[in-house]
Amino acid sequence: MKKIITLSMFFIACTCSLFAQEEEDSTPSFTISGSVDAYYRANLTAPNDENAIAPGSSFAQLPGFALGMANVVFSYEGEKAGFVADLVFGPRGTDAIFASPMYSSRNDVISSTGNIVNQLYAYWNVSESVTLTMGNFNTFLGYEVISPTANFNYSTSYLFSYGPFSHTGLKADIALGDDFSLMLGVMNDTDLTEFNPTGDYAFGAQLGYAGQYLNFLLDPSFTEIDYTGGFDLSDDFFLGINAAYLTVEDDGGSFAGAALYPQLATSDSFTIGLRGEYFTETDFFGAIGASDADGDASVFALTLTGSLAIDNLTVKPEIRLDSASEEAFIDNDLAGSKSLGSFVLAAIYSF
Repeated sequence: MKKIITLSMFFIACTCSLFAQEEEDSTPSFTISGSVDAYYRANLTAPNDENAIAPGSSFAQLPGFALGMANVVFSYEGEKAGFVADLVFGPRGTDAIFASPMYSSRNDVISSTGNIVNQLYAYWNVSESVTLTMGNFNTFLGYEVISPTANFNYSTSYLFSYGPFSHTGLKADIALGDDFSLMLGVMNDTDLTEFNPTGDYAFGAQLGYAGQYLNFLLDPSFTEIDYTGGFDLSDDFFLGINAAYLTVEDDGGSFAGAALYPQLATSDSFTIGLRGEYFTETDFFGAIGASDADGDASVFALTLTGSLAIDNLTVKPEIRLDSASEEAFIDNDLAGSKSLGSFVLAAIYSF
């Protein structure tokens, strides 16, 4: 009898445990995460005073000891729906969201209300294979992202800097099975992330297979195609790849480029990686082309980065060499130069 009672109690305990586990698994969760980063930057071949110059890409451009950003992400995940509120504070955050220019200048009223929003969206898991997202979300194009925690190199590429950062609209993420995925979206014009003052819309699509992504963006003013992917060539060696081409309507210029990201883990806490990028532009599309009479220019950039993990802190020393077809930089004598060498030491804490 004692054995029967003991066995019965065991089954009851297991049943209660299973129900408790199911209830725990289905309980909505609220999380807070983010990062803080700062860095030191010095030119090796150019001045580091009021004449300091930086590569023509985004972020990590300030001389001496400088601030990146504080990033705080609030997220709520329910059984069927949830939201993400991604807030940024600091120079990197301001550059990433363009200081929210549409709302800040509306009706000549200066406001900082929108200046902290990096992403703000809600989503609905329609089924196990379909998720609808509406709001402001970071771009699906490119290998690199705004947050320094998700990039291997601390400074960013020309491809990332010239492409869209974020979109506001409605997208559908669809899992097609067997490693295939599809994303379809309708969004405001690129960089109009607060509201739509034009009445025009952009359309985006992404086809994914086993970590390789082919991306399309059809904007009212330009068309862009982008490939992003990578391969684990061994347990310790990874090769990332990015290539893109953008053309502006009515001969408004274009850019094209490709970048390789080989990364070798030498220990559990240290990885070394190289970004080799070639980037070209036409018709004064950006900063490099502005140095040429016809607005046509190219640049080849090599960035060697070490990444040392110390608990939640990552320290990244980085040497970068930019070589342009035009005199897009200056040397220590303030004369025009086609090349620029620089050093960055970054500290990134994530939580």
